[in-house]
Amino acid sequence: MAGTLVGGAFLSGFINVVFDRFLTTDAVNLVLGKKLGPDLVQRLKTALLGAEGLVADAEMKQFGNSSVRKWLDSLRDAVYCAEDLLDTVLAKAATQKELSSSWWSPSFFINRDRDDMVDKIEGVVTRIEDLGKQKDFLGLEKIPTGSSSWRTPSTSLVKGSVYGREDDQKALVQMLNDNNEHHLSVIAIVGIGGVGKTTLAQWVYNNKEFMKGFDLKAWVCVSEKFEVVETTRNVIKQLHGGSCSLDDFNSLQHTLKGELSNKKFFIVLDDVWSDDGDKWSNFMTPFQQNGNKGSIALLTTREENVVSAVRNCQPYFLRKLSEDYCWSVLAENASFPQSNGRAALEEIGRKIVKKCDGLPLAAETLGHLLRTKHDIEEWNKILMSHIWEFPVEKSKIIPALLISYFHLSPYLKRCFVYCALFPKDFQFEKDGLILLWIAEDLLPPPKRGESLEEVGCECFDELTSRLFFTEIQDDDDHYFVMHDLLHDLAIFLAGDFYCNSEELGEEEEIRIQTRHLFVDLRRCSSKLYNSISKVESLRTLLLFGDFSSPNCNL
Repeated sequence: MAGTLVGGAFLSGFINVVFDRFLTTDAVNLVLGKKLGPDLVQRLKTALLGAEGLVADAEMKQFGNSSVRKWLDSLRDAVYCAEDLLDTVLAKAATQKELSSSWWSPSFFINRDRDDMVDKIEGVVTRIEDLGKQKDFLGLEKIPTGSSSWRTPSTSLVKGSVYGREDDQKALVQMLNDNNEHHLSVIAIVGIGGVGKTTLAQWVYNNKEFMKGFDLKAWVCVSEKFEVVETTRNVIKQLHGGSCSLDDFNSLQHTLKGELSNKKFFIVLDDVWSDDGDKWSNFMTPFQQNGNKGSIALLTTREENVVSAVRNCQPYFLRKLSEDYCWSVLAENASFPQSNGRAALEEIGRKIVKKCDGLPLAAETLGHLLRTKHDIEEWNKILMSHIWEFPVEKSKIIPALLISYFHLSPYLKRCFVYCALFPKDFQFEKDGLILLWIAEDLLPPPKRGESLEEVGCECFDELTSRLFFTEIQDDDDHYFVMHDLLHDLAIFLAGDFYCNSEELGEEEEIRIQTRHLFVDLRRCSSKLYNSISKVESLRTLLLFGDFSSPNCNL
């Protein structure tokens, strides 16, 4: 199947693509003949043009209105169904063409299905017409969409400085040094999302002066689904830089104990959510008495409850940045004043900073966006955006990240949201992800003499320059990661149409709307396999891991 991505804020640019193919492809005429009829064709055009005009407004209002969110989901499902029909038509056309060249006539095969196919198309058209009629009830208005270029004006990626954290750096190092007489010190950096917890932990982890006394160090992303066996395995892999195929928890703990024995170690557990004391007790056992004095486990978390769940854990609370420091972050990432250091722009920029609410991630991301904006009107559009007013206090979505997202081109939006398919903290390999984008038909058409791989590289570099990806490079590895808050945004926009098997609960099955599925073969139970087999509309199935895994039932 074509597997083209639709939905959410990337739906508008896709609607015409699908139906242009549907209405102009010779194969459609070959299979359906005149059965489709000019009236139904015109209804199809009118319904899609009407719906497309509403999408831009719906995209903005979905965050504060669950009914609008459901409307968008229904529309993207209808477009998916339309493309499924197109794929069926193309398959039948290929069969008809092949059989018609032989002595056997396929006419009875085509005639049997032709009326049914037209009825299904009629049903899709009616669904879209009915959705268009709901615009007044939902308060949706037609908003024209722009056609700004998606290509970055510069491929240079600037590494930002750490502003306003000098006191935090000194205090954290002092806190770590004060525990040198203990065999193991557990310290948690606690703060809200986007405040810079991971950045501070990275600064310590990469501080050569501080790390001189440690024999071993490892960085492991834990995320929301804390699994003791998998996290233990990941620590072992990080410590000796190799693979670990052990599945038995007892064997894993003995192996980890051997790795840590008589060594002074520094372990970072990033993005911790679990406050399950029993899990933490089991996980921490190998760390307790096997390392030398001064060994450290450093956690980053948004949840204060984690501190009480982990035995003898000391919190370090990371506060928001001041407005002046937030302005420094935004100004550097916007190349201000190098690009256009006018006083009027600075005045607007400082008002934008106030809306960033002390979150350096928000200031940094908007700074990269403003780097491409060069006049007062463009900066004012960012300041006056309705997105700042979205009721997202209880969600994981930061308005500043939404603003940066909505300023992407449709192609870049589709490429970004596709990444919701992967687990949080996934290590992306650039060339591999580009090949997946190509397979899913997400990229814009290449210019003359340009390959799709080159187009994909430009899209990837553009997303990286806007901080949707972060490059990680050390002596042994080179990969890209996505900040967990950006991953949360991608998951929200992808809705039920994208599913990662790791996010399913033990009793939860794959939803009927799911079109794209990521499966970790190490955790593929027989129940998941049965659930997969029931989803008839599945278009993409990405398998991660080894088919020889003892838990693999595929």
